[in-house]
Amino acid sequence: MSKRETYETRTEQLLMPIVEKYGVEIYDVEYVKEGSDWYLRAYIDKPEGVNINDCENVSRALSDVLDTEDYIEDAYILEVSSPGLGRTLKKDRHLEKSLGEEVEIRTYKPIDKQKEFSGILKAYDKDTVTIEEDSEERVFARADIALIRLALDF
Repeated sequence: MSKRETYETRTEQLLMPIVEKYGVEIYDVEYVKEGSDWYLRAYIDKPEGVNINDCENVSRALSDVLDTEDYIEDAYILEVSSPGLGRTLKKDRHLEKSLGEEVEIRTYKPIDKQKEFSGILKAYDKDTVTIEEDSEERVFARADIALIRLALDF
């Protein structure tokens, strides 16, 4: 397991009692480097959506636990937020909740001369993701997908 994966997994474990206390759920945790800074991001959610107080409560509690546990070697910036409307669908549980929703898919390499697709998420398994695009089903190998996110309809 990489350092990034270890930090994300450990943070998720520490977050579990915190999110239960505040009535929210963990959407995702990521440890990423942007420019010269490391970020530890915890995305939280609940059915009616999270508000600033939810983020603040979880952030303060998580910050205290992280200070006590002190398992991350690098200096980092802690962020706690909502995954947003155009949320990235990284895990199977994200895909499961989004079945029947409109999604956007971006591929690493062009498929039929394009890299961006959108349609209704119909199915997924460990190897593929299926969307319905203009009344036709299109199946993508998960290894070919750079990004899947909910489509923003305004």
